[in-house]
Amino acid sequence: MSRIAIISDIHANAVALEAVFEDAKTQGVNNFACLGDVVGYGPDPSECVRLIQELNCITIKGNHDEYVADGYDLTNFNDEAKEALLWTRSNLSKPQKDWLASLPYTRRLGRNEMVHATLDEPEQWKYVLNRLDASILLKKQRSLITFFGHTHKPMAFQQANGGTNRLEGSTFEINQNHKYLINVGSVGQPRDGEVKASYVIFDRAARTVENRRVEYDIEITVQRIKNSTLPNSLAERLLEAS
Repeated sequence: MSRIAIISDIHANAVALEAVFEDAKTQGVNNFACLGDVVGYGPDPSECVRLIQELNCITIKGNHDEYVADGYDLTNFNDEAKEALLWTRSNLSKPQKDWLASLPYTRRLGRNEMVHATLDEPEQWKYVLNRLDASILLKKQRSLITFFGHTHKPMAFQQANGGTNRLEGSTFEINQNHKYLINVGSVGQPRDGEVKASYVIFDRAARTVENRRVEYDIEITVQRIKNSTLPNSLAERLLEAS
């Protein structure tokens, strides 16, 4: 498993997920890892769970995967979020919800770690939004690379020579003497102003990480949201990538 596609934040967008699968194939990549939030917001929760289960890949739990579990208290959620979560629950089978609830918060991949949010308190769903956030976490990090998601914004940070730098560009090499914090972006609901699905290919032999953006027929997903009883604002958010 030298080359692996790492995906996150699918958010029940099957059209985007299938487009990422196809793109990975064009790159000769057949191995995957999923950093969570398979469901939530989007119109295809059951289909996305099925697709990830069929991959039989490393999969960890995201906050939305946890929230859709039967019995999770939604009292403090705003009306829109609660409406979307209740709709998602009603469109998943009990075995699917049980599977999502059973997922681990973290997994190792060789010298590297994978988590949905942050390694220090993975069940608290904290956000890494900037270089300061990354610097605090990298000081605690023991792995070479931590791959994460949650913010829906692809970004990468490197700790080297006592400082933390944000890495620019879509492809970069991994230096074994440094530490890295890499957000793979979102497959199904990007929030960085770019509507294309986002994921990364990690080449363990070449020691490279490449962020890839993939076009998909976003109007299909938008129409599926509008045809459901999900809030229409979720369709608008897809189109705005915000």
